[in-house]
Amino acid sequence: MAAREHIVHPFGPLYDGRSRVLILGSFPSPASRGQAFFYGHPRNRFWRVIAAVLGQEVPATIGEKRAFCSANRIALWDVLAQVDIIGASDASIKNPMANDLAPILAAAPIERIFCTGAAAGRYYKRLIEPALGIPAEVLPSTSPANAAMTFERLVHAYAPIADALLRQ
Repeated sequence: MAAREHIVHPFGPLYDGRSRVLILGSFPSPASRGQAFFYGHPRNRFWRVIAAVLGQEVPATIGEKRAFCSANRIALWDVLAQVDIIGASDASIKNPMANDLAPILAAAPIERIFCTGAAAGRYYKRLIEPALGIPAEVLPSTSPANAAMTFERLVHAYAPIADALLRQ
């Protein structure tokens, strides 16, 4: 069994002054930490799902992913700033500390917040929502560990993101 490691989030949020929707994961996986970018595991379905929801091509490179988020007014960040964790297992998280969302909310007119997965939703509700006062909608995880959710079901579940962006 792998050892629990204390890890501080190794990269910053992605947003700009036009971001309208904030999508929060729990904490970056080892693959994402290695790339210093969001949803980096090759089997994570986030980029395919979000592209399908918005009717666009799947961005492949980090540069394309950054441009995709900017063009679609999407901000990305994670709920947790540091954790004690084993590998990529959200279930193994101990001693979670929340990220400060205030800089994003001060710089961008965020209208809706979404969490990708139950763990992100739980930590948001416990560690961030009480101070912020803004609820988040919890969506299913796009992680390969969530094999019970088919790609089609994920696209359907993520449709509220497109609805939020189209209403703006």
